[in-house]
Parts: sequence; structure tokens; C-alpha cells
Amino acid sequence: MTPKQLMAELDKYIVGQRDAKKAVAVALRNRWRRHQCEPDMREEINPKNILMIGPTGVGKTEIARRLAKLTDAPFVKVEATKFTEVGFHGRDVDTIIDDLLKVAQNQAKVVLQRKHEAEAKEKAEERILQALSGSSATFKPHLRSGALNHLDVTLDIVEKPKEAPKSAGGPEVVSLDIPMMMGFGGGSNKKRVVRRTMKIAEAMPIVIQEELDKLVESANMQKEALRACEEDGIVVIDEIDKIVSPSTGAKSHQASAEGVQQDLLPIIEGTTVTTKSGVQVKTDKILFICSGAFHSVKPSDMLAELQGRLPIRVELKPLTEDDFYRIITEPKYNLLRQNIALMKTEQVDLTVTECAKHEIARLATLVNSTVQNIGARRLITIIEKVMEEISFDAPDRKGTAFTVDGEYVKKAVDGLTQKVDLTKYLL
Repeated sequence: MTPKQLMAELDKYIVGQRDAKKAVAVALRNRWRRHQCEPDMREEINPKNILMIGPTGVGKTEIARRLAKLTDAPFVKVEATKFTEVGFHGRDVDTIIDDLLKVAQNQAKVVLQRKHEAEAKEKAEERILQALSGSSATFKPHLRSGALNHLDVTLDIVEKPKEAPKSAGGPEVVSLDIPMMMGFGGGSNKKRVVRRTMKIAEAMPIVIQEELDKLVESANMQKEALRACEEDGIVVIDEIDKIVSPSTGAKSHQASAEGVQQDLLPIIEGTTVTTKSGVQVKTDKILFICSGAFHSVKPSDMLAELQGRLPIRVELKPLTEDDFYRIITEPKYNLLRQNIALMKTEQVDLTVTECAKHEIARLATLVNSTVQNIGARRLITIIEKVMEEISFDAPDRKGTAFTVDGEYVKKAVDGLTQKVDLTKYLL
């Protein structure tokens, strides 16, 4: 995509924040430009990492999320608060690159499967027809039409080994194959072939997947995954301000906040990370996009070296009442359209008037200014409050129409607007 095309796609889902969208669009286009350069020049061109600064709920995370859907590049998003320096409880920053490589491997596998899908289907049909009749030519049209789906067929199927349970950020779960370690053969990772009898309709997807796996294994998937990870990978690190201590000398709530910055520095700067699978990944061509609200700290409070590795800075603006109105009317699948679609499943024809939309925007601005400013996320709270009674009664309203106007919105959200945070008036 050209930068303008990418901007147009982002505009379908995100209101405003032109500077941030432009920076991301240019960064992505530069990836493509770099690949068009001569190999010697290409090696010298590094991505310009981005720092997005702005209050919560203005679109920082949403830009990153939409970016992942618009690009075929390996993409991971992490929160900086999950990591602590070595020696403290928490995840090691190297797991960012490990996760990115896994995403790249999955994407490479999907791409190769699409490429070999027709060939795998052809091979699967041959296998099933050979097992069924010993001949493939005569019955192939009947197999493709589904006329043979009810017949039983006996096949040799590869039984896949069970995967070890994954850890959720805690200690790694290790599965030991004791018989294999002691030299008694077997082994949980060894493929075991079993003979099964099943309907052709059930067998076909299993055999196609087996044939796909064979074709993908022979296509050097790992090499392509590593290339995509190193050359096109994108990492978004959210809440980067939570690992920054203020320059006044007050320490962050995390004992190892500055240590995380020190650990992130070589990865963003460019180093070689050895992943858990033993693959070495170079990080100097990976694009890093960091974001944070920076309420209690300033970007200048970050380590000078880390600031230098985030040369492009974009500031996202706080949202206004007009922005809130645009958020619930302009995006392709905005919150109101989502709720209208949900009610349609109950055969309830929901209509939201223009007056109601303006009232929702006004109330979101009011609550944000009197309680706590959580940006566009406040709209979710307001709209859920408006929809609460309608959603609850929807099964009993089948075949009816319901109109939400400004008065209904005021009445539904009245209790929420009364809950003003009185602590800000205490001395």
C-alpha cells in the first residue's frame, strides 16, 4: 500500500490522529522501499522507530491493532509492564523476539499451505481413492461431487503427538520423555501411524492436512519465517511510560523499571537474540513502535540512549465532543452499528436518532471531565448503559421496532453522570 492508501484504510476505523497515522504509513512504506534498493544499500538502511505519546483512549493501541490487520508482516504487541530485568520476577525481554518468530512461523506456514492447497487436495483424493478401490481415475468425479461421502474407507493416519501445556507468563512447563532419554525408543515426539476406518467426508480434511504438512515441511518454511521476522517484523511496546522513573528522583512502582529500559535498549538498537528454539534472530531491521500516556513522567525521563532509538515522535491529541460523535458515526463498524446488528439477531429493529448520538458524545465528554478521562473507552460505558434494558428485554420484543432518542439516553445514563469524583475537591 502507498502511504495515502494506508491512511485511507486507517481512517475507516480511527477518527483523527493524522500525525500518528501518517508516521506509521510512512514507516511501512519505507519497509517496501528498502527492499527495492541494491543489496549493499539495503543492509545500511535501518527502520526509524516511532514513539507515540498521548492520553489513554485516544487511539494508540487501535492504530497498532489495525496496522497488524493491514500488513502481512509478522506483528506482536506487548505491554512493557510485563517485563522486569533479569533477577526480578517477570518475563525476560528476549521473549518479545521469541513471540515474533513464532508469529512469523505461523504466517509462513499459512502462506505455504495456501500455495500448495490444490496439490495437497489432489494427493489426498489419490490416497482415498487408492484405499477405496485401488483405482483413482474412474471414481474421481464422484468423489469431488460428494457422492461417495457416506462410504467407509480405511487409511493409515499419522497420529500427532500431544503438545506440552503452555505457561502463562510463569515458569516454563517442561515435558520429559523418560523412555526416549533412557534409550528405550518410542518418544512422545515420534510420529505414530494408526490405521483408522472412517467416512470419506470425515477422512478428506484429515488427509488433506497430512499432505499439506508434508509439502510445507519440504519447502524450507523455517528459512522463510526467519527472513520475514528479521526483515519485516513489527513490534509494538505499549505502556512504555510505566517503566520510566520521573527525573525528580522518585522511584517507579516497579523496582526494576530502569533495568527494563536497559534490557530493551540492545534489542531496539540491534542485536542477535537466541530464541528458546535455538534460532538466532537479528533485530536491527525490526520496526519498533512504542507508546505511552506519559501522565506522570515525560519522554525526556527515558534513558537518553533509548530516546535516541525512537527518533520519530508523534503526539496524539485528546478527544473532543466532536471527535466522540465522529467515533460513533463514521467508522465502518462503529459501536452503534454493532449494537443495531446484535439487536437484529433478536428481530428487533433498533434506530438511534441524531439527537441521541449527540447526547452520547456530550455525556462521554462530561463524564471524562468530571470522573476520569479514559478517552474513547468512555463511549463503551455510555452505550452499554443505554443498551442495558433494551438488550435485556430483546428476546421478548421480537418483531418490534425501538427508537433511542436523546431523552432516553439522558434517562439511561443519569446515574452515571451523578457519580462525580469528590476526592478532587478535598484539601
